[in-house]
Amino acid sequence: MHVRPRPLIAPAVLVALAAALTACSGHPDRPAAPARSASAPPSGSASPSATAPATATPSASAVTPTPASASAPASPAAPGKTPAAAPAVVTRLSLTAAAASGGGLKLVRGGPAQEFTVTVHNGNSQAYGHLLIAFQMEPLTGEPGDLPGPATPFVLERRDPATGTWRAADLRIATDAKPAHLYTGGTALARDAVRTERYRLRATATGPTGSSPLLVYAIDADAAEGTRADFEHPGHVSLPLTTRRIL
Repeated sequence: MHVRPRPLIAPAVLVALAAALTACSGHPDRPAAPARSASAPPSGSASPSATAPATATPSASAVTPTPASASAPASPAAPGKTPAAAPAVVTRLSLTAAAASGGGLKLVRGGPAQEFTVTVHNGNSQAYGHLLIAFQMEPLTGEPGDLPGPATPFVLERRDPATGTWRAADLRIATDAKPAHLYTGGTALARDAVRTERYRLRATATGPTGSSPLLVYAIDADAAEGTRADFEHPGHVSLPLTTRRIL
């Protein structure tokens, strides 16, 4: 029986294939990497369009404020509080009198009259419907040898501001005070109003001599009987007065 020898072609083919693979990979000691599919993208790298969203998302969230912070406006600074105005100081009527020549009135019996002014400064506490200026003085005792004086030893006049005419004014000579509710007349005076009036006084030729202050009162003619004195005559002042003989 004749036995056929085994063919040696298969081992030779395997050796040739191994040599070819080694030449293609460049590493004779390392097997070649398996072939990849042409349709599958490389796993080691990503396309720029695929990686851009991943890197842009953190930077966008860092720059763009959150919806809560964007919707809440910055609170403005609190305006400074204006201090409350202090209440107005309550003021009352005041009265001043001054001689045109300065100082007091220095009269000579039978001589010329001397002028003086009376100024009313009303306060802010009350307006007056009928406010008048009243005058009073005590009787002069006279000097030794003086004859009894006339019934009207002094003549008081007020200048009418509308016409410039001097008109007779009342001068009470007494030692007591006349109640304010017995006075009549007067003119209106508003709050904070100021009024100045001109007067003149002269001594008659046979009147008494001596010194006595001329008392000037602001009288509220609308005050009822029994009203406190400081409301009946809210202002008063005195003006020095001296009367002497010619010689």
